[in-house]
Amino acid sequence: MPPKSHRKITCVFVHGWAMNGAVWQTCFDLLPDWIDVIQIDLPGHGSMAEVKAETVNDYVQTLAALVNRPVIWVGWSLGGLALLQLAKDYPERVAGLFMVSTTPCFVQKQDWRCAVEKKVFELFAASLEKDADATIKRFLALQVKGSGVTMSTIRELQQSLHKRGRASMAALRSGLDILLNTDLRKELPYLNRPVSWLLGGRDTLVPASLADELKILQPNIKVIVEKDAAHAPFISHPERFVLALTEFAEGLR
Repeated sequence: MPPKSHRKITCVFVHGWAMNGAVWQTCFDLLPDWIDVIQIDLPGHGSMAEVKAETVNDYVQTLAALVNRPVIWVGWSLGGLALLQLAKDYPERVAGLFMVSTTPCFVQKQDWRCAVEKKVFELFAASLEKDADATIKRFLALQVKGSGVTMSTIRELQQSLHKRGRASMAALRSGLDILLNTDLRKELPYLNRPVSWLLGGRDTLVPASLADELKILQPNIKVIVEKDAAHAPFISHPERFVLALTEFAEGLR
């Protein structure tokens, strides 16, 4: 076996709703050379816009086909939800999970207050049908609201997303349905892979109060709260994001 200083490790990056693999580009430029990157688009998004997917399991089948060995999976928002299911179905392909601004259950329930109200997703769905482009722009702005990110950064991100291709309407609809109806809290106690969970202190979609609930569901999860970040810490605070990911990956080399 080569010495640790020569060993590489692979990270597979999985984006969120309405986005594509281009969202990670700034972070890729900051990663050390011992981290190999696999940049993917979920079915129905970006370069995969013509591929149909209606359920979390559809996402999982696409992701699992990418690798046949343990890798670090980096999942943001909707992507993180898919990775929780992947870790259950294909644990042999998971060296570790680095979860970003995601949650096992995005919608508030009687016993789950660290989430958004159901009507938030219903309003997004209604808005999507009226004007998809405007809805995505608002969603993008919401993800960095309060984190100090300038509008120029958001415009740059929009441009990079368009270069890779916009998500199909079918994927946008099904993605919202998945966010609205998926509850994977019961899977967390059985997670037996290293997990690091990064939350934004100013996130309005995945509240930082989730940190306490995660530790109850799975005490072995390492939770990091980036207090000045919102829903997209890798955009607003790329250096800190890369530092956290690199430290996690270093432990698994």
